[in-house]
Amino acid sequence: MNAVARRARAEWGPLYEAVRVRWAGRRWRALPMTLGAVCLTSLTQIVQNRSWGYGPVQTLGAVRADDPLGLALLRTPLSLFVPALDLPVWGALAQILLVFGVAELCLGWWRTLVIAYAATLAGTLYARVGVALGPGGPLGLPAADARIVDTGPSAAVVGLAVFLGWRYRAYVTAGAVIVAMVVEVLLKDNLAGKEHLAAIAAVLVLCAVAEARGRRRGPGRPARGPRGGTGTRGRRGARGGGSGARTRHGTRPATKPRSRRTAHAPGPDRIPQLRSSD
Repeated sequence: MNAVARRARAEWGPLYEAVRVRWAGRRWRALPMTLGAVCLTSLTQIVQNRSWGYGPVQTLGAVRADDPLGLALLRTPLSLFVPALDLPVWGALAQILLVFGVAELCLGWWRTLVIAYAATLAGTLYARVGVALGPGGPLGLPAADARIVDTGPSAAVVGLAVFLGWRYRAYVTAGAVIVAMVVEVLLKDNLAGKEHLAAIAAVLVLCAVAEARGRRRGPGRPARGPRGGTGTRGRRGARGGGSGARTRHGTRPATKPRSRRTAHAPGPDRIPQLRSSD
């Protein structure tokens, strides 16, 4: 049991600590983007299931491979928050609340959105390439897939999970997500599964770029957190809350031990001579 606990702590400890520290400070106020995404997804689900709302939602957020590229790019941002009609909406809401929430706490809201949209856009563009390649190759898709409506947060969720696993060194978890997506494609060769693989490929490219930037930055400069900090609050003294003052370069100045001042008795040569008056 101790070995399992040690492995779990080594795998998820840094991620758990980052989430715990930032959640303890602001609670739900630390998740404005995630809560907004949950509300927007719920709203689009309600609207698209009404007779008067299905058309507008499809016009604004439904993406197909046979759509013009410019129109597909315009629809892609909203398509992330349009749940698939053939899947239960609670699954999409749970994915957004959990994965988007953890990512927002650890990466910040704008980094989370960038990675989510990059993963979604990779899946959208792959569908066009796959249909163009045809069903003959392993990366190709049948022509019928060009008319499938491509919406939902699944590609973004998969991409964020892989990026978080890389960012916080949870390599086993990231690898498990990748293996699960590969098995999905092997068992059920469909558009959604291959889009997930495309999203993973795009996120791995982002991980490689971030790794290269980190090496160029050097080991002495830590990566910045979601609010411009170092990513953790364990660096005491950054805001004057540590045990001592720090210099501009982050090192404590050398201090000399204080010595108590002692009163020295005047020497014989300093004793005033009193003249006697005759």
